[in-house]
Amino acid sequence: MDFLSSMEISASGLNAQRTRMSVIADNLANASTTRTDAGGPYRRKDVVFKDAGGFGKLMNGMSGRAKAGVSVEGITEDSSPFKKVFDPGHPDADKSGYVSMPNVSAPTEMVNLVSATRSYQANLAAISAAKSMAEKALEIGK
Repeated sequence: MDFLSSMEISASGLNAQRTRMSVIADNLANASTTRTDAGGPYRRKDVVFKDAGGFGKLMNGMSGRAKAGVSVEGITEDSSPFKKVFDPGHPDADKSGYVSMPNVSAPTEMVNLVSATRSYQANLAAISAAKSMAEKALEIGK
């Protein structure tokens, strides 16, 4: 694996985790949204990652420059049921007085946010280490 490949892998990880953090922020911001443009309460979203396809080739030393890393395959909606809360005075309450609340759990989202942040930091550290090794290699060549 060459210097640029390691940087590309870490850069793709940074981009993927940035997208994940953005989706988590949307989830937290809409944790109380009972009415959306699509109708009904907000549905929690999740990011789906995909291997860019070249990591195995790079690790096995196969020839050719393969794209490696991770990419965002898509953003999906969580199909888990909405929470029902009794609030007969709410404008979105049904005939029984229950309001369908978003399927967003703040503690779960915070754990996901910490995980995404740590992954982002790990990718930054990998880029920093690769940069440092390249600088040392240039110093040796002097």
